[in-house]
Amino acid sequence: MIDVLVVDDDVRVAQINAAYVAKVAGFRVSCLAHSASQALAALDTHHVDLILLDHYLPDETGLHLVGELRRRGLLTDVIMVTAARDIATVQAAMRHGALQYLVKPFTFAGLRSKLEGYATLHRTFEGGGQAEQSEVDRIFGALGGVNAAPTELPKGHSTATADRVRSVLRTAEAPLSAQDVALQAGLSRQTAQRYLKLLERTGRVRLTLRYGETGRPEHRYEWA
Repeated sequence: MIDVLVVDDDVRVAQINAAYVAKVAGFRVSCLAHSASQALAALDTHHVDLILLDHYLPDETGLHLVGELRRRGLLTDVIMVTAARDIATVQAAMRHGALQYLVKPFTFAGLRSKLEGYATLHRTFEGGGQAEQSEVDRIFGALGGVNAAPTELPKGHSTATADRVRSVLRTAEAPLSAQDVALQAGLSRQTAQRYLKLLERTGRVRLTLRYGETGRPEHRYEWA
């Protein structure tokens, strides 16, 4: 399990964010804090892998808190979750080592995509070893960039259906055809194909071609 510290000065918002975290498989809320000083105290007494951090805190800014963590030698990962949207703050968050930046207000889907990306990154780092360039590219893209999946699905698409397709691909041991995905997800081939194309366009799914002796190549999909 990945332990999360939720830091937000608004008690109600902190509770909502914590409820969102608890809905994502593999994550649990270690504790909540409503100020920088409470966050530091929580880190002294709880195991924390990831901090969901608001910038506007009553005693210090979130970025000041990140700087203090680094000065103390604490390498706890940070995702900024804040209403601060000025470029200077976003840039400072990057330079302080924040892994991602989620602007309020956001949806559960928006936070979930960031957490799922972090889970992928976390598993990769736990594995250790050496990395080829392709693996390095995957690591740097795990939390999203220009190819990140949208936090909201286009009109006419269902989050539940996208989750079914995503689940099939993430647990597959080898690339799958659209028909394979359709059968395992309990969908029509046309529906599976539509969602696969959407996920492929957003960079979450990798498309490869398998050539036979004759005819058109078969499209195969795998979780990126």
